[in-house]
Amino acid sequence: MKSRGRPARIQRRLAPSALLHLMRLASPSLPVGGFSYSDGFEAACEAGIATTEPAALGWLLDQLHLALARADLAAVAHATRAWRRHDAARIAELNAWLTTTRETSESRQQGEQMGRSLAQWLRQQAVPDVRLATLSALEPAPTWPIAFALAGATVTAPIRDVLLAFAAGWAENMAQAAMKTIPLGQAAGQRILAGLSAAIPDAVAAASRLPLDEMQAFTPMLAILSSQHEAQYSRLFRS
Repeated sequence: MKSRGRPARIQRRLAPSALLHLMRLASPSLPVGGFSYSDGFEAACEAGIATTEPAALGWLLDQLHLALARADLAAVAHATRAWRRHDAARIAELNAWLTTTRETSESRQQGEQMGRSLAQWLRQQAVPDVRLATLSALEPAPTWPIAFALAGATVTAPIRDVLLAFAAGWAENMAQAAMKTIPLGQAAGQRILAGLSAAIPDAVAAASRLPLDEMQAFTPMLAILSSQHEAQYSRLFRS
């Protein structure tokens, strides 16, 4: 009997090797130093903005939608497309945009340090890639989203999955930062991570559709807190 309904959409399953590669990229154990940064969360806690579990989740959800989705996630999407066709000019343009739109020195240093570390990790992989020379030549340094995009582009995976891995790694680091800074217990940290995970797919969908000329980096409160964090008397994190 023929079905009268709409044909079911067949979704291509990600190859196990590609899935495992993206899981490695999302893991906090990736040797890029992400654990040493809080993306301004420590300063938000010091300022009394994110001192409880609900407040921390609210702050991080705002950061996900207002900062990450409009800037870094969108940059990863555009850079992944550019890496797949090895468009060096577009890669340089995106890297320059990420460098010049960082509003504080510590946020710029974070992006550059993690980008350099990931570039070094990629050079140590068994399969050589000619695009690594383009990544290493970026001035003043390859930024974290651009390096991550290349790491994601090395496997055949939908851009959505690359963005999910990027956002998942960020969420894991932020949950750990909240646990250490407020501080919170493991159960609370997992609830924060669950709340972020529920919101990530919509943020990824928005970022993947965002045109290049609509990317933005306008987070004045985060910039103020980051500036204050640079001179904070006692701190656990580098940002």
